[in-house]
Amino acid sequence: MTTTNKDKLHSTSKMLDKKYGERGTETREDFQKKAIAFYYGEMLKDRRKELRITQETLAGKVGLKRSYIARIESGETDMQISSFIRIAEALGMKFSLSV
Repeated sequence: MTTTNKDKLHSTSKMLDKKYGERGTETREDFQKKAIAFYYGEMLKDRRKELRITQETLAGKVGLKRSYIARIESGETDMQISSFIRIAEALGMKFSLSV
C-alpha cells in the first residue's frame, strides 16, 4: 500500500501537541501566551509602519519608552490592556469587545 500526500498531513492541533504539549499543560499555555503577544505586537507594528511613524514617536504619543514599544512589537512582553488601548488609539485603530 502506498502513502498518499493526504496521509502525510497532520492537524495543527496535533503538531502543537507534539511540540508544546497538550492543551492545559504549562508548556502549551506558555506557548499560547507568547503566540498572542506576538500576534498583537505584529498588528501594532504593521499599523505603525503603515502610518510611517517611528517607535520613538509612538512612544512619545502614549507616554511610554521606545524600548517598551520595541518589546511589544517583537512579542517579548505581555502588555496590559490599558497599554494596548493607548497604543491602538494613538495609531488610529478602533476595536470592540463583545460577548
